[in-house]
Amino acid sequence: MLDGENADPRRAHQAPFDDLEVLLDVLDVADSGGDRFIGRHPRRVGSRTFGGLLVAQGIRSAWRTVDGDRPLHALHSHFIRGGNVDRDLEYRVDRLRDGREFANRQITATQDGEVVFVMIAAFQRHRDGLTHGTGDEPAEVAAPEDLAPIGAHLAGYEDKLQLFVDALRPIDYRYANDPAWKARENGTRLPHNRVWMRADGALPDDPAVHAAVLGYASDTTVLDSVLTTHGLSWGLDRVVAATLNHSMWFHRPLRFDEWTLYATRSPAAAGSRGLATGRFLDAEGTILATVAQEGVFRHFPR
Repeated sequence: MLDGENADPRRAHQAPFDDLEVLLDVLDVADSGGDRFIGRHPRRVGSRTFGGLLVAQGIRSAWRTVDGDRPLHALHSHFIRGGNVDRDLEYRVDRLRDGREFANRQITATQDGEVVFVMIAAFQRHRDGLTHGTGDEPAEVAAPEDLAPIGAHLAGYEDKLQLFVDALRPIDYRYANDPAWKARENGTRLPHNRVWMRADGALPDDPAVHAAVLGYASDTTVLDSVLTTHGLSWGLDRVVAATLNHSMWFHRPLRFDEWTLYATRSPAAAGSRGLATGRFLDAEGTILATVAQEGVFRHFPR
């Protein structure tokens, strides 16, 4: 917690243990020795382990084993089984390589001896070189301060989106377009989704924490574009979906307690699978990170 003159004004209205503090607590994985770490679930959970939690705890576990100034630059992960939310997760980190500039880790999350999640993470010491990756997308969307918080979009949909309503909300979301359920009722098909995001409070000055919280948030809203491309929505249509794999590339240092635009779209869907890609951009349009996620979708028209 920050207090006094260093306090974040966004925390003034929050309870002593708000959702962001709950997330930061469970991201503080416990070292059990031998490059093994224990990850806990928050008390408010769904029916299975949230993929973003696996990504975030995997990042924290891997980063604990990397010496020196080598931040995370890429990860590639697969969700093997749905995690049991009533049991802790054990993360085993294998040190595949430790070079002067690069480090590579394999992270395997298990429960009761069964693999739940596998990730390959790569770390690299920053060096100057060719630089590009600035777009103009933020100029096309409203400023986050002018947009309604996620709670306003959920009002009136509590019976259809109970899972969203009850979910832990450590991230401040501001949709720059109608969310899937409102677009569905308006008869709108959206080929993209743009959502401003930031941690709902101040984060410590630790790049591993910012990367982990970004990783947690990256598993939200990204697959929306698979549905909105077809005019469908969670809760309003009979859709069953599960994430298969998730990749991220971290291009630049970032602070995820500052507004970041998550611009996503779905370039392809076939064979009961949908692919979504996303870019995290700062307020000036500079690309901070790129995401690709694939999910399996089952749609049962009424």
